[in-house]
Amino acid sequence: MIGRRAPLAALLLVAASAVQAGEAEIRAALRSWMGDQGTVTAIREAGVLGLYEVQAGGEVFYMDPAGRYVFAGNILDLRAQRNLTQERKSELSRIDFAALPLALAAKQVKGKGRRVIATFEDPNCPYCRKLAQELEAMDDITVYTFLLPILSQDSVDKARAIWCAEDRSRAWRVWILDGKAPAAARCDAPMEELQALGRRYGITGTPTIFLSDGTRIGGYVPAAQLEQALAQTAQR
Repeated sequence: MIGRRAPLAALLLVAASAVQAGEAEIRAALRSWMGDQGTVTAIREAGVLGLYEVQAGGEVFYMDPAGRYVFAGNILDLRAQRNLTQERKSELSRIDFAALPLALAAKQVKGKGRRVIATFEDPNCPYCRKLAQELEAMDDITVYTFLLPILSQDSVDKARAIWCAEDRSRAWRVWILDGKAPAAARCDAPMEELQALGRRYGITGTPTIFLSDGTRIGGYVPAAQLEQALAQTAQR
């Protein structure tokens, strides 16, 4: 038994050394190319074509083991009909939904509200208005809306007024659906906390949607597409 295990252990050691060597070559090349690797968060074997995956913030690109060539773009598995790069980006952008501070959101329940999503929205975002219209056509859903004013000072003022309203959920819906500006109101609105929350999750555009399993959907999507995503989440 010992004689059989020894060659296997040697092979595993050689494989591990090769992986480390590949990472070392890539890091050296990135250091020469970028100067500072602060934006590179991880390097790992991609599992296809002998390439390595490099994560830089929310972006993903690929390099050969020698660290000479960079491959930017999507890797598509045509046989399986899968976009491997997009799947990986979705995995990296997933959040812990249970960690969201839901008390900071405006809550809307439609029907039984069994399906749950969270949205980050700017009061002056035109695509947020389109999303609100799509959500009106959906049933059996709970929506937590986090006000994230990133477009202008007017967005900040409107977000503050909506958050301070006696019924912030109604104030949000009246504004985003009917265009009726919220009455001026003053309170200790957590605008800085909401802005920090947006930065924590790397949100740079609105609307941004999170499903209950933490999956991120960036930008406006029609109701049919959102329904499909919710159905896929329920199957996981």
